Amino acid sequence: MDLCKSPLPTQCLQVVSVLVAVVLLLSVSGGECRKGRVLETLEYSAISCRAHSASLVDFGGVGDGKTLNTKAFQDAVSALSKYASQGGAQLFVPAGKWLTGSFSLTSHFTLFLHKDAVLLASQDITQWPVLKPLPSYGRGRDAAAGRYTSLIFGTNLTDVIITGDNGTIDGQGALWWQQFHGGKLKYTRPYLIELMHSVDIQISNLALVNSPSWNVHPIYSRNILIQGITILAPVRSPNTDGINPDSCTNTRIEDCYIVSGDDCVAVKSGWDEYGIAYGMPTKQLVIRRLTCISPYSAVIALGSEMSGGIQDVRAEDIVAIDSESGVRIKTGIGRGGYVKDIYVRGMTMKTMKWAFWMTGNYGSHADNHYDPKAFPVIQGINYRDMVAENVSMAARLEGIPSDPFTGICISNVTIHLAAKAKKVPWTCTDVKGISSGVTPTPCTMLPDQGPQKTSLCNFPTESLPIDTIELQKCSYSMN
Repeated sequence: MDLCKSPLPTQCLQVVSVLVAVVLLLSVSGGECRKGRVLETLEYSAISCRAHSASLVDFGGVGDGKTLNTKAFQDAVSALSKYASQGGAQLFVPAGKWLTGSFSLTSHFTLFLHKDAVLLASQDITQWPVLKPLPSYGRGRDAAAGRYTSLIFGTNLTDVIITGDNGTIDGQGALWWQQFHGGKLKYTRPYLIELMHSVDIQISNLALVNSPSWNVHPIYSRNILIQGITILAPVRSPNTDGINPDSCTNTRIEDCYIVSGDDCVAVKSGWDEYGIAYGMPTKQLVIRRLTCISPYSAVIALGSEMSGGIQDVRAEDIVAIDSESGVRIKTGIGRGGYVKDIYVRGMTMKTMKWAFWMTGNYGSHADNHYDPKAFPVIQGINYRDMVAENVSMAARLEGIPSDPFTGICISNVTIHLAAKAKKVPWTCTDVKGISSGVTPTPCTMLPDQGPQKTSLCNFPTESLPIDTIELQKCSYSMN
């Protein structure tokens, strides 16, 4: 373990840099470095810097793409956990291909991946322990039983950072996709990153590829920053959602590029009677500067597992390319819960099936014990300042009979239809709202308020707490 330099707090920086230099040091902050040693200087921005640092090779890690490193990761996290009350610790993953099964993180801890580091998810199923189903879901998504632990996992943590200089986490998901399509799964597929019951989380500056299922899944957590993430999966890979905040409060997702076989961002809060009973909403969510390609799903989806409620979602500066829908609300009878106070502005869409889609008849229940009287509340949906081109259909808005979706506001939106677009650009049932300055003209359930009111759809001006977070500049010298 080499403690060659302490963290230096400063103001937030957007750029992460890794510099290789010959550093002449006699002794710095608790450890000694020999004169002339070639050191790697890590500089990046984070919610917390660490007083201690070590490399995975210090714990027997071998980055040859063949040696299994699960124990090395587990031993490293265990050893570094003793520094939690002494300024925390960082685990550096050097350049190389690091084959590993699932491992768990600890509090006051940073996992940092070198730009040429690749974590390779093991194809050995024994390297993936099985967990009980999530309490707000009642069962697994792929199978009724439990679920495989995510590649990088943590629960009941405080102050945890997963970052790097755009290092890669490769889920090697093809094996899992084949098992899913073949109906051979006994448990739900693992995710790449899942943190539960945790607070003060940063996931940034990484490339996530070929996840077995969802990529990033914070759940039952708060104060979450997800920044500068690239997510890549084949567009026909099953359920490879990008980022899924689930029963979380105070979350910021920004500057991400996602190519997905499912929704790029899916906002969730539990499934049917289990989500209703758990009762933990997702709220105070910011999504900005997101670019998404998802030919068979949504850029931003709200639901369908939304039984704990979704409220105060703010999305802006979104680019959607070759995707099924720009914004989709998915729910149905038996879900209960609510989706309200949703604000989206500054969205650019190119080659879409629908710009907007609301579904009140979404099925896929956890079991047959859902309450048929549990109707969801969908209200206060605001879309403004958008442009779309080559769109097959402007919108498909389908509420629930006797339970209409209300408070829909769409303003200053121009949708250029494709050459072979649907003859009827809008279909609306069981919805109520208003519109202004929208082309083509919306359905009669969204009456036009006149061109002078194109700014009528609300977008909050006050900041959420997650927008006030101050990052520090962290600097370390590693072997």
